[in-house]
Amino acid sequence: MSNNIEGKVIVITGASSGLGEAAARRLNNEGATIVLAARRSERIAALAEELKASGGQALAVTTDVTIAEQVQTLVDAAVTEFGRIDVMINNAGLMPHSPLERLKLDDWNNMIDVNLRGVLHGIAAALPYMKEQKSGHFINVSSVAGHKVRPGAAVYAATKFAVRALSEGLRQEVKPYNIRTTIISPGAVATELPNSITEGDVQEVMQGFYEEYAIPADSFARVVAFAISQPEEVDINEILFRPTAQEA
Repeated sequence: MSNNIEGKVIVITGASSGLGEAAARRLNNEGATIVLAARRSERIAALAEELKASGGQALAVTTDVTIAEQVQTLVDAAVTEFGRIDVMINNAGLMPHSPLERLKLDDWNNMIDVNLRGVLHGIAAALPYMKEQKSGHFINVSSVAGHKVRPGAAVYAATKFAVRALSEGLRQEVKPYNIRTTIISPGAVATELPNSITEGDVQEVMQGFYEEYAIPADSFARVVAFAISQPEEVDINEILFRPTAQEA
């Protein structure tokens, strides 16, 4: 019986660690062809070699999602190498929390550029191919913070609420092209996200929270595989999940 994953060409941004790396490994094990994108070239190159050594097909393309031309090059490379793009996982993200009164403008702009513009760039690059194919699947990564705003996380939450709004608009617009859309909103998952926090006191608190509650990144990978594996007529539009012990 087909798992509806085997043979699909899946592009993953933010694939050098955390959620993207875990998703790449699981989807590779399910028989997908994986195109890895991140700024850290050595990491994705090593991961691509690991996936190929296990019998899979993989390609690493150094990509900064804040630069539209680089994301277009990424998607073009996937199509040139493998003939199509079946799934675009817009996963790259930053989470430099801080109270608004600290006026961390650079952090705010970085979150907007990566968390929101990066998703837009992924859509812009992949949508024309999917329209032509009359098939495809966008998976956009939001967060529990895209459902609930907490002190110190206002700008991060704003970007993740925006990803949900963007994804819902995309869902409605791509119906004529048989394209599926999924928003995945994780809670505390063990990744390098807390490392992007630039305020020492805030990072210390968040690291403690993650040490207490975070679940393995493969929890996200299993959710991704679930969404992709559904029959093509089934469109899983949104999944919100948390560690069982996480209250907020």
